[in-house]
Amino acid sequence: MTVPDPTPSFDLQAAFRQSAQASILYAPGRSPEDVGLAALGTAATEAGLLWVGLKDPAPELLCNIGQRLGLPERAIEEINAPHRRPKIIEYDRLTLVVAITVEIEHERPSFGDTQILIGPGYLLTIRRHAVGSHRELRGLLADSPDLLERGSDYVASTLLDLFADRYVQALDHMEARVERVEQQFLLRGLREKDIRRLYRLRRDLLRMQTAIVPLVEICRRLARVDTRNIGADSRGYFGEVADRIQRVVEGFAGLREALAFAFEASMMISQMQQTDITRKLAAWAAILAVPTAVAGIYGMNFHDMPELNLPYGYPAMLAGTATVCGLLYWKFRHIKWL
Repeated sequence: MTVPDPTPSFDLQAAFRQSAQASILYAPGRSPEDVGLAALGTAATEAGLLWVGLKDPAPELLCNIGQRLGLPERAIEEINAPHRRPKIIEYDRLTLVVAITVEIEHERPSFGDTQILIGPGYLLTIRRHAVGSHRELRGLLADSPDLLERGSDYVASTLLDLFADRYVQALDHMEARVERVEQQFLLRGLREKDIRRLYRLRRDLLRMQTAIVPLVEICRRLARVDTRNIGADSRGYFGEVADRIQRVVEGFAGLREALAFAFEASMMISQMQQTDITRKLAAWAAILAVPTAVAGIYGMNFHDMPELNLPYGYPAMLAGTATVCGLLYWKFRHIKWL
């Protein structure tokens, strides 16, 4: 497949100015220099580190930048494709890492993807639908020239560690929401609308966990010896990032378990309440069955009836009925049905 040329009406320079969040050459002994689109290929071969950061770039611009940096056609096709899950692809002289970003917006998780191309002397990052920037990391590079000597692979590990920080922030936010649900459950139980909210919260946790889990194995793969384009000095950093992300994944799993327990406990309490109501209804039905049966018998209008001949027959019948009802009431209270 050949890389398509941009249409004559497409302005590459304007698209680069719009999409490029940074295009900076960090060279030892020099201040960071802004690099234009035309000078990308030359800057990538100089001593130091060229970091090109793009946000929602157009496909034509990516094709042009890929050609200037000498990317293979397969890599250009890959960075133009949308991604929903983390992945890693190794080429001869560069490595592509796709990470899913997780951020909280309006109490709901927002997902984006960031592609990290680790090449010899340069780092290309492409953000799509991601809110957080990499400005703090670029400031760290500008203030710490010694970090440049570690290469683009170390900067990539630091960038993944920045993603881990944002995962921790998202985890803390979701943990606070789960704690509010638990407090609400302990105070007044869960109502129908609360159960719907609980279901949405648990679904959000599952989506966040699913988006992050593959990145653990990717970082561990980058930490192994057989990984190409990753220096031996940087592999340990990827291992540390993998451990951090693993702890975040376990945190999301724990929150999901807490919500599942709250839901199950709410269902058990609801069933217990229904059982208690059923027992009370059954107890009162048994008590009321006694006067109902007596009234039914005396309502048959027999000729020989006790209360017609005995002076105290009617009061005795009422007293006997009340006594039986009282005994039944005492018995049901004794077994805690009433």
